[in-house]
Amino acid sequence: MNTSAQSHSLQKPKILVARAIFPDQLAKLEESFEVQSNQEDRIYSADELKKALSGVVGALVTGSERIDAGALADAKDLKIVANISVGYNNFDVPAITAAGVMASNTPDVLTDTTADFGFALLMATARRITESEHWVRAGNWKQWSLINNPLGMDLHHTTIGIIGMGRIGQGIAKRASGFGMNVIYHNRSRLPEADEKACRATYVSKEELLKTADHVVLVLPYTPENHHTIGEKELALMKPTATLVNIARGGIVDDLALAQALKAKKIFAAGLDVFEGEPTVNPELLKLSNIVLAPHIASASEKTRRAMVDLAVKNLTAAVAGTKPPSLINTELFKG
Repeated sequence: MNTSAQSHSLQKPKILVARAIFPDQLAKLEESFEVQSNQEDRIYSADELKKALSGVVGALVTGSERIDAGALADAKDLKIVANISVGYNNFDVPAITAAGVMASNTPDVLTDTTADFGFALLMATARRITESEHWVRAGNWKQWSLINNPLGMDLHHTTIGIIGMGRIGQGIAKRASGFGMNVIYHNRSRLPEADEKACRATYVSKEELLKTADHVVLVLPYTPENHHTIGEKELALMKPTATLVNIARGGIVDDLALAQALKAKKIFAAGLDVFEGEPTVNPELLKLSNIVLAPHIASASEKTRRAMVDLAVKNLTAAVAGTKPPSLINTELFKG
């Protein structure tokens, strides 16, 4: 083999890491790949993403990268786009599949962490924890009082309604049982009886759930059909003492309608980890005290975020090697 051919054979495959990852994980990738990385963590424009995908065989991406026909127009060598997320509404899966590119996500590794956070957000919302902290910081706490301190809503022995009963929804349900809560749920399809028993959950219609639940938690994937699953009509069905928590995706809730309902006290409080058009937050929500706001951090423990990257890397590495990625979305593409 001549020197030029030998050099070419030893050349590492080129990949894109579209957002910042932990430095040691990046260093590990660089042992096997030529890495085009974005450790400054700047979100690419559509044109920048299209250019970055050109010439790479694999890409680690996040929800901030919209992968569609336009993004893939010049990606002639691309074998896989590996999302570092369980959700993949940033993927135009038909367009990705039509381009012959595999798509993957990171299910399972973030289930418990996200369910933990969902329950924490529910507790903070119902018991007015952030509102109370702001009240204390503002110097409003002059004395203990039975009725003149912030009064919240109980969780124990109340009814929680979960919309979206996948892995994370079931995790929320199992945590709710520890508080003696009655669990009702609505899902696109009813769970098998064994899963319902494991969650101590009862299937109901969406309308019944909204009318009955003391606390409504949203854990469903974003799709065009799920856009504004909760809007003015749905909020009007809820109890004035009810809370609403969204750890799903922005767009599941009509944020303006929610702000209006909270302002008018049509529901008691809300907790949001995701928003329409995030990181921009509807200014009407920012004016309210009866809402808890978090910056899309439901999976944000270091252990879990590392596990998400590790699984995305396994998906990418498998695709580049010609084997099936562990969490392949468009399975029809794999011929192995």
